[in-house]
Amino acid sequence: MSRMLPLALLVAAMLAGCASTDKLMLGEARAPIDPSEVRIYRAPPPGAIDIAEIDASSAIGFGTKGQDAAVMDRLRAEAAALGANGLLILGRGNSRSPVGMSVGGSRYGGNSAVGVGIGIPTTQKQATAVAIYVPPAPPAADAAETEAGSAAEAETGD
Repeated sequence: MSRMLPLALLVAAMLAGCASTDKLMLGEARAPIDPSEVRIYRAPPPGAIDIAEIDASSAIGFGTKGQDAAVMDRLRAEAAALGANGLLILGRGNSRSPVGMSVGGSRYGGNSAVGVGIGIPTTQKQATAVAIYVPPAPPAADAAETEAGSAAEAETGD
């Protein structure tokens, strides 16, 4: 049992250390915001300003929905740190991890040994997005007043 503890700690450290985030700056960063304020877009909204391209990956796991959520959380956190209030998702996918996990057992009896091994494939989720800043839309009431004011000025010749 005491021999297995260092191995278990090594495997846990390898799995935890494999998540990553990379960015390529495309514009200027803004003041950081809360990650919960970052919206996901399928197409760039009008007036959007590119800030950075972000690549994120999950820790190695077994292809669970938790890995998908972890990748999106990483994208949101990185975008928020750059002051981006939007993410334009460019692509998502998975890759097989170069690290596999296996479980084995054996029984020794007399001059013979019997062993059983099971290989468990692992995957890593990945996503790429452009962090964007979307300026706030002018309030509808202000826009209507501005249009009405312009129309009145045009009629009076002012």
